[in-house]
Amino acid sequence: MNLKLKQSYIKQQSSIQITGSKSESNRLLLLQALYPEIKIENVSNSDDSQLMTKALASTEEEIDIHHAGTAMRFLTAYFATQKDRETILTGSKRMKERPIKILVDALNQLGANISYQEKEGYPPLLIHGKVLNKNKVTLKANVSSQYISAILLIASKLENGIVLTLNGKITSVPYINMTLDLLKRIGVASTFIDNTITVNPKREAIKNTLLTVESDWSSASYYYSIVALSKIGTTIELSSYTKNSLQGDSALTELYKSFGVKTTYKEQSIVIEKIKTISQETSIDFDLANAPDIAQTIAVTAFALGLKSNLTGLHTLKIKETDRLEALKTEIEKLGGQIKITNESLHLSASKKIKKHMVIATYNDHRMAMAFAPLALKVPVEIEDYTVVSKSYPTFWKDLNSLGIEINK
Repeated sequence: MNLKLKQSYIKQQSSIQITGSKSESNRLLLLQALYPEIKIENVSNSDDSQLMTKALASTEEEIDIHHAGTAMRFLTAYFATQKDRETILTGSKRMKERPIKILVDALNQLGANISYQEKEGYPPLLIHGKVLNKNKVTLKANVSSQYISAILLIASKLENGIVLTLNGKITSVPYINMTLDLLKRIGVASTFIDNTITVNPKREAIKNTLLTVESDWSSASYYYSIVALSKIGTTIELSSYTKNSLQGDSALTELYKSFGVKTTYKEQSIVIEKIKTISQETSIDFDLANAPDIAQTIAVTAFALGLKSNLTGLHTLKIKETDRLEALKTEIEKLGGQIKITNESLHLSASKKIKKHMVIATYNDHRMAMAFAPLALKVPVEIEDYTVVSKSYPTFWKDLNSLGIEINK
């Protein structure tokens, strides 16, 4: 079913409560499975986190995590450590096209017993859980941070911990630091020096057992886009957020200054405000290697404002829910834009006009649906397969409507 967004303005002042971070929630859910005394508040209500919760509680031999990429990576590592348990970990058709060989090879280096059920290097996986007695492993540094985090999350339960060496230039460092910080919160010691991460084994009881998940910064990005496309003076208050966030996407506060958006921190929230109009001569040039999940939002914001943009550091977008670079190119060109892509970058020409009443394909990707929704402030648009947003933000359309955007199924 499609959703029609009528061209409209939003209220001058609004407030939205956003669910907990999917990234933090999924990490903490795995740690809770390893250390059951942990209690978690403000867990994400996303499909991915619900699938993660269900999978960790399951006693079935075959576990289907559908489209949940984070769950696939984290659970591969988790089930590899579950002694004497045999698990088949599978997913959707798209999940079976998403490579996992790098992680499987690394876990097998540590002594795991993981094999492929169908195509070499891809899910579904057959995992024979066992005690992992080795502690040294090497990975390419420019791979998805989820591979790295999957290994770090199980490290403290291994007899000798883990010494992880990363070869090359590291990408998505904030997500690695998020994992290490969450480990620190439960008393797990680690070091991250140059390209080597060491995580010590944790043998004593957990001290800090109540952990609160910060709201999701990736979800906040769509409101930054909406404010950027609105009149000067428009404000939206978003909660619950903190100044010293673990999430790489909190870079929004700096990046969106280029779109005339100011961020003010309050005790448990942020207020984002449109404070100036941006010159049409402006070029939006960002390296998003540490925050690739907000690339779609930024590209659409720049396109909607008729600005030129060059975004780099996007190599991980090729293996997400869809090939996000190809998807962006197809949909922006459909709307009348001119865009070029490489394997790791996107180059958008300044546009003077946006085609109206176009149907935006979502490619079973929640971020495609939400990134293009703010265009309704410029032209009427139609979003195909709009329910896909439940993967990370189930109440998105309801919250969008509360701002004053007219929505019709």
